[in-house]
Amino acid sequence: SGHVRLLPPQNVTLFSKDFAMILAWAPGEDSPPDVTYTVRYESQDRLDRWKKVPHCRNIPRSFCNLTCALPNLYVKVRARVKALWGRSQSPWVKSQFKDYYSDVELAPPVLSLSLRDDSILVRASFPLPTCVESLTWKYDLNLWEAGSEDKKKYEGYFRKDTVTINTTALRGNYCFSARALFESISLKHSEFSQPVCVLLNHKG
Repeated sequence: SGHVRLLPPQNVTLFSKDFAMILAWAPGEDSPPDVTYTVRYESQDRLDRWKKVPHCRNIPRSFCNLTCALPNLYVKVRARVKALWGRSQSPWVKSQFKDYYSDVELAPPVLSLSLRDDSILVRASFPLPTCVESLTWKYDLNLWEAGSEDKKKYEGYFRKDTVTINTTALRGNYCFSARALFESISLKHSEFSQPVCVLLNHKG
């Protein structure tokens, strides 16, 4: 009849990674290779009003980035997904509830350094989705001489700030690393970024 019993997606999970909120799942058992998926979500303040996610309709992949579809970063949402193949569709499977504000997982910032005569300018940038740029991230910056455990800490800079460090007294190979901070229900922070090292006041 062209109707196959399509088993629903498995391990449906709403999770956050690197500033994004993502729904992920695994194909149901014995899924055909060309199966597609459709995702919807609902907010806890408007239950049973499942909203469509235009960029996650009949998709071949097994994840959907919901970050910029969320109408409110402070309200808990959950998502659901079903499998489609030909004229068959599986039952929907729901995730648990999460909200972006308290569940977001941060990514380390990317550092760029500008050397001046007697100072260095350090700027941190974040791989942020545009829809969450209004939230106030901060960052901590560490500076140390390569091979030393003794780190100088610059704490709580806002992400649009540039840190200017006087380098007149620094001679040798110095390294910089930073992490993102976000104050929600508790203080969250990312891992520190990979160190970026520069040779300062090198007489060559």
